[in-house]
Amino acid sequence: MPDMDGVLIIDKPAGLTSHDVVARTRRILHERRVGHTGTLDPFATGVLVILLGKATRLAQFLSGVNKEYEAIIRLGYSTDTGDRTGNPIPGPPAKPDAWTEQQIEEALQSLRGEIDQVPPMYSAKKVEGRKLYELARRGESVERKPIHVCIYEFAAIKPGGQLIKDNRDGTFDFHTRVSCSSGTYVRTLAEDFGKRLSAGAHLAELRRTRVGDFSIDQAITLDELKIHFGEESIGEVLVPPGTALSQLPFVHLTPEDVSRANHGREVKVAESNWSDGENVRMCDGDNELVAVGRYDANTNSLHPRVVLAE
Repeated sequence: MPDMDGVLIIDKPAGLTSHDVVARTRRILHERRVGHTGTLDPFATGVLVILLGKATRLAQFLSGVNKEYEAIIRLGYSTDTGDRTGNPIPGPPAKPDAWTEQQIEEALQSLRGEIDQVPPMYSAKKVEGRKLYELARRGESVERKPIHVCIYEFAAIKPGGQLIKDNRDGTFDFHTRVSCSSGTYVRTLAEDFGKRLSAGAHLAELRRTRVGDFSIDQAITLDELKIHFGEESIGEVLVPPGTALSQLPFVHLTPEDVSRANHGREVKVAESNWSDGENVRMCDGDNELVAVGRYDANTNSLHPRVVLAE
């Protein structure tokens, strides 16, 4: 079995926390060093980026990327958690006969672009060192400062050409695709969409389809991971550390500079068009990632921030 240093794209099932997926991956692979780059709520499914071995050191470069989702917004009532796991909150009933396709598009358009969101109480965001969901479970509510996010896409998906599905119980489902900046709360987006239509709303389903360059097409299930481990074919699904950081510029190092980088020492480079402070992949002659360095434009040098050598 080759060294398990790299990135796995796991299709997280509903009912598990992101921590649960990390723990199961650790047990399946018998690998102690396992982490992830961004949580998914237990009821949500889809892309969860898992880091193995030395690649766990790269989390800071793989976090904060844009994400894409497919979601079902249920109109008819809101919940105290903003999703289907919460307790219903009485509110204005849904009136789909009053919603024209133009009104729905206007509601979507009003939530595209740069917007401010108030983090929900049932979230992992910390206020004064305390996680909000822990306070919420104790019945406490605290003031939260709005955060600035960007919604690149918020559009209808029409299964079978149907814009709004009548569930025959006073609720109505709206399927949507969301592309957004890191830190966006899709639950809050769903609630705000409902408010634009004068109806309570919450997330009934949420599936993450992309995290940065990693898409759901690359994802494998935990059961498939077990099979790959048993057949010693993990290499078929493991993304090498250098490939995982393909969004960063790179430079090939001489053997002497590889040695300097492995010891955390700065490496001189030729003139480049990199920005001062930009992160750069530092690779050896075999294109293997040695380190990630910060570019110093004043000295034309790279200062290793993370070194992969043991």
